[in-house]
Amino acid sequence: MAPPATPASAKPAATPPVKDSASADRPGGGASGADSAVADSERTAVFRAVKPPVAPARDTAAADRAAPPKASTFVPLRTDGAPAPAVTPKPAPKPAPKPTPTPAYESPERTTQQPLPPKPPLDMLADLTNNPPPPPSPLRTAVRRVKIYAPVVVLLAIVVSVAQLVRPLPEPTLVMTAKSSYTFEGAKPQLPWPSEGQAYMAAAGLGTLGQSGEQKPVPIASVTKSMTAYIILRDHPIAKGEKGAVIDVDKTAESEGKKNNSTDNESTLDTVKEGDKLTEYDAIAALMIPSANNIARLLARWDSGSQEAFVKKMNDTAKDLGMKNTTYTDPSGLDATTVSTAEDQVKLGLKLVEIETLLEITKKPSWQDPSGKVWRNWNGLVPFNESLGIKTGTTTKAGGNLLFAAYKDVGKTRQLIVGAVLGQHKPPIIDSVLAASKQLMTATQKSLNGAPVVKKGDVVGYVDDGLGGSTPVVATADVQAVGWGALTVDIELAQGEGSKIPQTAKAGTEIGVLTVGEGASQVKVPVALKSDLAAPGIGSKLTRVG
Repeated sequence: MAPPATPASAKPAATPPVKDSASADRPGGGASGADSAVADSERTAVFRAVKPPVAPARDTAAADRAAPPKASTFVPLRTDGAPAPAVTPKPAPKPAPKPTPTPAYESPERTTQQPLPPKPPLDMLADLTNNPPPPPSPLRTAVRRVKIYAPVVVLLAIVVSVAQLVRPLPEPTLVMTAKSSYTFEGAKPQLPWPSEGQAYMAAAGLGTLGQSGEQKPVPIASVTKSMTAYIILRDHPIAKGEKGAVIDVDKTAESEGKKNNSTDNESTLDTVKEGDKLTEYDAIAALMIPSANNIARLLARWDSGSQEAFVKKMNDTAKDLGMKNTTYTDPSGLDATTVSTAEDQVKLGLKLVEIETLLEITKKPSWQDPSGKVWRNWNGLVPFNESLGIKTGTTTKAGGNLLFAAYKDVGKTRQLIVGAVLGQHKPPIIDSVLAASKQLMTATQKSLNGAPVVKKGDVVGYVDDGLGGSTPVVATADVQAVGWGALTVDIELAQGEGSKIPQTAKAGTEIGVLTVGEGASQVKVPVALKSDLAAPGIGSKLTRVG
């Protein structure tokens, strides 16, 4: 069966010819020239507003972009049995015409350049200074750090300098350069010690010359009154040239004074009566020269209210003085239970020789009481051989006992010596103890000698201003030490008592004292500046550390 005939109306419509893009640019082909110009203007107006003028040289890429887009050709699908429509070959595209440069006066974006107004000074300065930093280097880094930290360091240095300059200056001090001690040549002296009992010998401020016998507690009889006198004068001192307090004599003192007889055999002041008045000076004299027991008890009651309270004070004082082997049971020494040693009594004697009023009394060979009666000093060593007395004590049980003192002038120094001899029983006991004591005293005096330690003008130290400065000081006189063979004495340099070393002073100003020895044996010589004492300078103030 033959396929049905296709009606004429069923034939595919002929595809209308597609206008070639190239023909649109040709005259008379496609759209009119005016339309083409309008279309081209619409396609390129935006690009021309922002594109700079095109150079005259041919740019194929630009030409391609400037060419209008090609029109598409519709090719119908082939139907079954129908012949394929003939495809009209496309004509070869003609080369696009070279674009004509647009004159400058025709470009809407082109404007005439005008000179810019001058920049403000700060902007110009910023342009000049805001230069890019040079590349880093060790030298540039070091320089930059110096520029940063140098002002801080300088500021700190200024603050520290001001603080150093306004700080208070340290107090000047004395520094000794001389030797701190001196040792005498020769051997230690050998003294004539007693053959019985015990003895002890010392020099005030120098030390001990030696001892003999066993230092054990023994009865000391009226030597006890030395402690009674010490406490009274310590607690009720008598000014030089005065007589001290006034003491009322009571009924007990009067009645006890009558024990000075063959029955009781006590040493008393039998001239006092109830209602009498004794000065403190006369009471001490009655105590130490005629050794009045009744006055010893009167002083105890006057000072402490009772003998028992006073005895307690005696033992407390002994403990304070280091008298370890001493026990007091009464203020007079009549009781045999009051015991001590020669060493302990010398410790007390070294304190007694510092009381001028006491030595003024004990060195007297006799004393006249208020009634006019003269009393002998039982210490027969005075007033011979520079003896200063102190106190005897004799009883049958205690034997002969003596606490004595003496002096010797060595150069410009008065050296004091103190000794004690206890337990001398050879009759007569008072003579035995006096003889033994005299031998010890005179031998000790002979042993004392002086030795030059420092000469006048010798540099003994310097003033330290505390900041590194020093000014030498010299002795203003010869310094002589007092002692005996093998003895070592101390030498010290100190500022004057109650004085203050100045910051500045002229040469020759006395600012301290050089001391040799201790206690009563001290030799003191002023020291003076060898040159002017100047205040520390600015350099010393700035560099101080402490």
